[in-house]
Amino acid sequence: MFYRLPDWLRYEIQHRWERTAVNTRRRINTNPRLIISITAASVLVLVVTIGLLMPGEAVKVKEYDKGWFYDLNTGQLFVAKSDAVVPIEAPSGPLPQGGPAGVRAYVFSYSDEPNETNRFIGFLEIPHPEIKKKRVEPVESTAGGAERWGQGMLICRVGDEQWVPANGAKGRAILRGLFHPNRKGEIAHYCPPE
Repeated sequence: MFYRLPDWLRYEIQHRWERTAVNTRRRINTNPRLIISITAASVLVLVVTIGLLMPGEAVKVKEYDKGWFYDLNTGQLFVAKSDAVVPIEAPSGPLPQGGPAGVRAYVFSYSDEPNETNRFIGFLEIPHPEIKKKRVEPVESTAGGAERWGQGMLICRVGDEQWVPANGAKGRAILRGLFHPNRKGEIAHYCPPE
């Protein structure tokens, strides 16, 4: 059951509304500055809204000339050109079963100004040996950099017996563990070679 306004009150409200609308139209028609002000404010709101909705510049990832590598024979880090294709020749020579002993290493630290004592090796990386033998399914072009990065790569922690696919469940677990905050709440960050 709805309450209905009396006819006299409805008439009064309608009459005042019409009078306000007529007065507003008359004021706008006689004052062009008001029209210009309203138009300028509308355009400003539109420009600000479009500016907020437009995507910003893409973040540029810093590329380094040198990269960390790990000697599988000695367990020591060494530096080489970052664009080297692993495995590469290591300072200690070839592996006992033959082949280069140098694999890519990712070195991290919790310190803002890391030195040799507070750096650690997060994981090691090599290309999957089956890549050359079979065709790997390409990652969708809409995939982000993280999804494309692990495609066709094997990773492991120092001391692990088994290399695992970087974009597989075990590889993601290694990375998740690496980037999990420590007891102080700090997150590890990459340390490029000097």
